[in-house]
Amino acid sequence: MKRPKLRKASKRLSCAKRYKIQKKVREHNKKLRKEAKKKGVSKRVKKDPGVPSSAPFKEEVLREAEQRRLQVEEKEKKRQAKKEERAQKRKKEVASKETEPEAKKARQNKKHSEKRTAPDKSSKRFLCSELNKVIDASDVVIEVLDARDPLGYRCPQLEEAVLQRDGNKKLLLVLNKIDLVPKENVEKWIRCLQREFPVVAFKASVQIQDKTVQAKKRRIVASNEVLDRSRGAACFGNTGLTELLMSFAAKRQNEASLRVGVVGFPNVGKSSLINSMKGILACNAGVKRGITKCMQEVHISKTVKLIDSPGVVASPSNPPASLVLRSLQVEEGQESVLEAVRTLLKQCDKAQIMLQYNVPDFRNSLEFLTMFAKKRGFLQKGGVPNTEQAAVTFLADWTGAKLSYHCKIPEKHSLPAYLSDITVAEMQKGWDLNNLTTGNEETLKGVKFPNLASSINFISKGPTVGLLSVGDIPEERPGAVTTEGKEVCVNENDEVTVDADLTGFLENFQTTQQLHIMLKKPGRVQFQTIPVDISFSTAATDDAYDFNTDFK
Repeated sequence: MKRPKLRKASKRLSCAKRYKIQKKVREHNKKLRKEAKKKGVSKRVKKDPGVPSSAPFKEEVLREAEQRRLQVEEKEKKRQAKKEERAQKRKKEVASKETEPEAKKARQNKKHSEKRTAPDKSSKRFLCSELNKVIDASDVVIEVLDARDPLGYRCPQLEEAVLQRDGNKKLLLVLNKIDLVPKENVEKWIRCLQREFPVVAFKASVQIQDKTVQAKKRRIVASNEVLDRSRGAACFGNTGLTELLMSFAAKRQNEASLRVGVVGFPNVGKSSLINSMKGILACNAGVKRGITKCMQEVHISKTVKLIDSPGVVASPSNPPASLVLRSLQVEEGQESVLEAVRTLLKQCDKAQIMLQYNVPDFRNSLEFLTMFAKKRGFLQKGGVPNTEQAAVTFLADWTGAKLSYHCKIPEKHSLPAYLSDITVAEMQKGWDLNNLTTGNEETLKGVKFPNLASSINFISKGPTVGLLSVGDIPEERPGAVTTEGKEVCVNENDEVTVDADLTGFLENFQTTQQLHIMLKKPGRVQFQTIPVDISFSTAATDDAYDFNTDFK
């Protein structure tokens, strides 16, 4: 049977499909042309038409064109020569580095590493050195104290260092944050501290803005002075302090400007005091402690220059309550915020804390923080109270310029060991004390003080020990265990040596073995074997059960 011829497939297309293909081809070619145009590539190379024969001065034009071509070629040759020179120079440098001695390489690496590694501005060594620089450079040293606990914010080591330095330096005390303390308490503290050094009552402004921000907002003028008279924006005592320093500078024989160093523990308001006296935001200030790291000079007038300083480093040997308020242990991660809150609550009356924060009765610090977090709305996912955030807020209230608390004045006043009547008289010389008293009275009249009943009564722990050099930091002995402020040492031979003050503490422990068990690492529970008499005599007498006696 003859096979039928197979038909070839037809190339005919529907019009819609053909038009679609043509459209796609057009778009593709258009895209290629656009990209070539962007790159500056064209299909056709334009032919140089040259100089037509009929053009006038044809020979001159051709000669100029040839000269231009030769100049371009010469420039290109020079560029290539310079490029080759640089390459040769690089090769020589690499070869010399490989052949130079190792000692020279080590010296160069050491220099580079010293340049790269800048000093750590958060280290205690750097902060102490900056504080000493401020003391050495100052003619007058202002020690800023928190009016809520003036005695606790005094540093005997700092005051002694100022008095012992050369140059006959003067020391001036400034009571800051007086708007957070009852008026009677402020007046008593001023009278108490004036027996040693001149005292200035001060209330710094915490709402000073930058110069640029003030310039932008000059057009907006408030209809009344409510914004400027608010509690945070108001500043009292700056005029009296400025006049006092300027009058002291005028009495000096030296023509140079008076250099005044501002020192104190972190967050007492050193930078805020300088900003309030200057009238603008000259130094960085905030609620966070330890913002100032370096000394900074600020010109108040032609005759007075203020020097800002980092906070005094508190010694670890201070009581826990003093370290919580005046050291940077929480910020440096050495102590948890919850532990800091627990320490502060121990120093206050529970009833006053309940009234201040409007919380019900609590058994411990964790329960207080839980209720405080619910009150403020600090909740995590699932409605769980965020005690960490509540603890941070509580601590910021105590260290910042928000919470009102006060300390009682000591009943008996006696001069410290580094002060004498002659030194006190010397510190009072040169100051206009009458003007100082008048300025303090005007400041106390203008400030709005809290009521004594609404202020928390805080137990002060006395002056805080500060460090002016890193060598003053006490080193912990290996094998030492502290028990409620007392020290117990365990030697290598497992012999327990105890201070004489611990005799009362050790009355409850009859043997040295029991003390060893107490001092061992926590986390392991150790049971003590108790001797039990299991003789038949004791079993017959003690464990005998008399039915008639027990059930009558």
